Amino acid sequence: MNQEETYTLNVDEWLTQTHIDPTGLSSFQRILLIVDGTLTKILETYLNEVIQVVKISEKILSITQDIVPLDICAGTEVMKRKILLQGETSQRNWLYAESTIVLDRIGEKFREQLINSHIPIGKLWLEHKTELFKEVIASAREPANDLSDYFNIQREDKLIYRTYRVYSKHQPIMMITEKFPESSFQGWSNT
Repeated sequence: MNQEETYTLNVDEWLTQTHIDPTGLSSFQRILLIVDGTLTKILETYLNEVIQVVKISEKILSITQDIVPLDICAGTEVMKRKILLQGETSQRNWLYAESTIVLDRIGEKFREQLINSHIPIGKLWLEHKTELFKEVIASAREPANDLSDYFNIQREDKLIYRTYRVYSKHQPIMMITEKFPESSFQGWSNT
């Protein structure tokens, strides 16, 4: 077995362990599920168009239950944010994301831009030269349900998603779940 086959096997094993069957995924879909870089730049490169953020909702609140993956207790103030990554030219929604951000663990300027702009989080990380470590903690498929309207698909069509924690200065600062239709990004296969 050569090195490339070994790596592919390891990625397949990892995807299976995170509850997604890699069978039928294109190479690009697999990249979207495991990459630890910013998806905005990857999507812009793949799609050859600028990606913009469309904010669906954003609220600052005190959580009522502990969030163990973020190591925070009830009463901690967080930002809950739901956005779409949309092609600026095509106006097509490519990805839906939900974020939980621990506000007292991010810098003031970063927080201000996050709240007051439509800049993707990944671009803010780069702009602020934020040192990060990302850890994917789950991936799976699920029915689109209410998110189907954003992607012009049926409610029963599947979305592929991943959830990851973002660490900075050795502490979790946010948890992000990114979802996209299973029918998207089929053009780049590993054949």
